[in-house]
Amino acid sequence: MTSRLVGLAVGAGAGFVVSWARLSDPAVIRATLLLRDPHVFLVMGSAVIVAAVGVRLVKTTGMRAVVTDEPIGWKMERRQAHHVGGSALFGIGWSVAGTCPGPVAAMVGEGRLGGLAVVAGLITGIALQRAWMWSARARAGAALRQMAAL
Repeated sequence: MTSRLVGLAVGAGAGFVVSWARLSDPAVIRATLLLRDPHVFLVMGSAVIVAAVGVRLVKTTGMRAVVTDEPIGWKMERRQAHHVGGSALFGIGWSVAGTCPGPVAAMVGEGRLGGLAVVAGLITGIALQRAWMWSARARAGAALRQMAAL
């Protein structure tokens, strides 16, 4: 229960920062994508720097999770074609919607109705991706059964 409350508090704080930095404003995103305003690039760049320092500290010091005291770890995955395709799809969606998935909760919280369309698009995209993955696994399983039958 404590970790959920901490997650709620951190999420609410992050939403406030996203709104305060105007990252939930489609006009700001549009100006950035048209290279008229570096605002979002500067915010994202500073976030990347802070995250890079944080990741380095976590790796070198062996830090543990603050709330659960569990070890923090992750594994790296080599780049694959689906990463490139997913990145391109993400960029297209970002430019069409005027937002990325991160600030969409802040958009809805601010009462921006366009955020609801983005939420619907996210849910649809997730459902399509899961259906595609299920279909791909089913095809792979059928191919394996055919090979085993030979």
